[in-house]
Amino acid sequence: MLYGIDTGVTPELLFCLAQMGHGDEIAVVDSNFPSVSTARTCTISGVIRYPDQDAPSVVDMITKLMPLDPFSAYAALRMQSDDTPDDLTDAHREVWDILTPCLPEGAALSAISRPDFYAQAARSFAIVQCGETRPFGCFILRKGVIF
Repeated sequence: MLYGIDTGVTPELLFCLAQMGHGDEIAVVDSNFPSVSTARTCTISGVIRYPDQDAPSVVDMITKLMPLDPFSAYAALRMQSDDTPDDLTDAHREVWDILTPCLPEGAALSAISRPDFYAQAARSFAIVQCGETRPFGCFILRKGVIF
C-alpha cells in the first residue's frame, strides 16, 4: 500500500502513468472497443483492465494522478457518435464534467470521428479498457507537465 494513492489504482496503471512523458496519450475505452488488437501497436502492448468501472470513474482516477496537456490542440479527445458527431452522450458529459476542472489554462477538450479515434488510440502509450457499456464511451487523455 502507498499513502495518497486511490486503492482502486492498479499497479499496472500506476506503472504506466509513471512511465509516460509530456505529450504521451492514454486511451480509456469502453467495453466494445477492440482493445487487444489496438494495444499491439501501443508502447505498452497489453491492455490495462478495469471491467468493473465506467469511463468517468477511470478518467477521474487517472486525472487525480496525471496532469493534462495545455500545449497542444487538445488535452483530451472523445469519440464522436457516428450519426450525431456534435452531440454529447451521457458518458461524454460525465467525463467532460470531470475533465473541465482539471484543465490547465489554455487546454482544450475536443472530439474526433470513430475511425480517427481508432487510429489515434493505436498510437497511444497505453489502452485502458473499462466496463463502460454506453456507446461511444471512449476517450484519449494527453499527459501534461507539472509546473
